[in-house]
Amino acid sequence: MTRTLLPLVLLTSAMAQDLPRRQDDQIPAQVEQMYERGLRFLATKQTKEGCWEDSQGNEPGVVGLATIAFLAHGEDPNHGPYAKNIERGINYILSQQNSTNGYIGTSMYSHGFATLALCEAYGMIDHPKLAPALKKAVDLILSAQKRNRFKAWRYTPDASDADTTVSGCQIVALLAARNAGISVPDEAIKNSLTYMERCRSTDGSYGYTSAGGGKPTLTAIGSLCLSLAKKKEGKGYAASLSYLKNHINYREPYYPFYFEYYMSQALFHADQKTWEEWNAKNIKLMATLQSPDGSWPGRMGYAFNTSGALLSMALNYRFLPIYEK
Repeated sequence: MTRTLLPLVLLTSAMAQDLPRRQDDQIPAQVEQMYERGLRFLATKQTKEGCWEDSQGNEPGVVGLATIAFLAHGEDPNHGPYAKNIERGINYILSQQNSTNGYIGTSMYSHGFATLALCEAYGMIDHPKLAPALKKAVDLILSAQKRNRFKAWRYTPDASDADTTVSGCQIVALLAARNAGISVPDEAIKNSLTYMERCRSTDGSYGYTSAGGGKPTLTAIGSLCLSLAKKKEGKGYAASLSYLKNHINYREPYYPFYFEYYMSQALFHADQKTWEEWNAKNIKLMATLQSPDGSWPGRMGYAFNTSGALLSMALNYRFLPIYEK
């Protein structure tokens, strides 16, 4: 297995603190086996254009998550066995960007995850179009926020309303961009977190567009945003962690791998012991759900499901800045 540490420009991220990357002998063998099978599946099924032929596999955001799944395993994007897959993924994302306004795809969901992939690839891949594309993508997120009455985001760049799922996606992308060296105004982060706080109930749970109807998935997103922004000292964050601990056995019925993707990160940044407990349960669950061909099935398509499942286990490796405390 070929792995490489990320270049210095990313390793000096504000997220990095004292947590060492795990060595091979610290990674559960079952995780490594599942991850390798999942990556082989994605590599085999990827088209020459860089996407995947399923219901969601041509979305730039899904391609972004798949690309991050390769990078999160420590794969060398320039000379490793999956270098071509990573290159195709990045090229596909770039090909889907509007050259005028920087919008990637046809929804802010897709744009946010695609931008996150560009952030994680920035500085690792020598691609002349990557830096200007990332700058445009970030500018699109910022300009959409300025136009929004809540200073947050929803499905399109010109939306005037907002929700916590789309907004959380953009916040994570902005924080990753900042850590990659792209300028992101403090005001943008502050305003976005203010909106998320409006959607947090007194019990710590986050709702979709208000503080009502809180759910574990939304709470994981809100908690992660605060962690990455280094805003974990408040009572609201503590209440959210307590809420997540009380729902440690939760299983999202409609978008399971979306939940696992966020829950793993939220708990990891919040409480090591709780993450370890959840991680052990998640490993067992992912093992029972993985298909013989290495994929994970579900209603969102094999590319999204497999990428989400892999990324829910990626914190066992800790190669990306987004996975560091």
